[in-house]
Amino acid sequence: MIESQRIPRRLAVVVSTLGGLLVLAFLLGISLGSSELGFGEVFRAFKGELDPESVAAAIIWQIRFPRVALAAIVGGTLALGGLVFQALLRNSLAEPYILGVSGGSAIGAIIAMLLGFSPFPGVALASFGGSMLVLLLVLGLAAGRSFVRRDSLLLGGVMMNALCGAVIMFLISLTRNTQVHHILFWLMGDLSMFSRGQLPMLLSILPCFAVIYILARPMNLLLMGRENAAVMGVNVKVVTNILLVATTFMVSIAVCNSGLIGFVGLVIPHILRLMVGSDHRLLVPASILGGASYLILCDLLARSLPAGGEMPVGIVTALIGAPLFIFLLWRSSR
Repeated sequence: MIESQRIPRRLAVVVSTLGGLLVLAFLLGISLGSSELGFGEVFRAFKGELDPESVAAAIIWQIRFPRVALAAIVGGTLALGGLVFQALLRNSLAEPYILGVSGGSAIGAIIAMLLGFSPFPGVALASFGGSMLVLLLVLGLAAGRSFVRRDSLLLGGVMMNALCGAVIMFLISLTRNTQVHHILFWLMGDLSMFSRGQLPMLLSILPCFAVIYILARPMNLLLMGRENAAVMGVNVKVVTNILLVATTFMVSIAVCNSGLIGFVGLVIPHILRLMVGSDHRLLVPASILGGASYLILCDLLARSLPAGGEMPVGIVTALIGAPLFIFLLWRSSR
């Protein structure tokens, strides 16, 4: 009873703290860039007091706000995806990018683009199909008497990731010259091409957030093992399938809109477990808010670090996440 009373209080603290961080990151993402705007101009724009025909209004509403909003949704999605995979597979190194799920999604999206499908639902469905196929192959490679053999899971994911990379390069070699640059930049993580027409695709992610939060308590029980969770009343097969499908779907939608952005699902859950513990009733909302803030700030660095132009945000997340992955891999082998 005491623990059940503490969870709402802790949840309120976590949401308010990380929510405040997200608001700050959002303001920084909109204010800073090649053309710096003051916080005053940003607040005036939100209150409707800024001249809609002004250059500042155009920068805020047509360029930066859509980009920062996309970074927030994609960052929250990838962080939550990593959290769910780590819980289901009981492997702290599991993450959509490392397991090849993001790569499979990219393959499906590229094929749909080359065939001339519409972004929604054509490219989105093809991306989902590619990611589900890769996930099933990885789970099949790692399958043993238990749900998955943890030692085989990482190796299977790395193998599939390498295979996806080879298939992607093959598809790019078949593309017309006018498409190559766009696809290559998109593959490295591109948040600059977002348009309002993509909004319905992004909104389809929100029900997945709700489903995963509803299943947060069963995820806690799954950490004790499938047999123990079943004894505690969890329908393991149904819960696992729902979580896998919902997570793979939302990750595929994120990849459709932003390209391959790696290691967000590795960095954020590990940091948040140190801050809030291992209860998924806290970790799920924390991952959404923390991942959103993290990718906004990474994108801000990607826009600010180069002297001219910008670099893909996937480069920044890889520079941060890859060393952490190596450290965690080294620590788990000791």
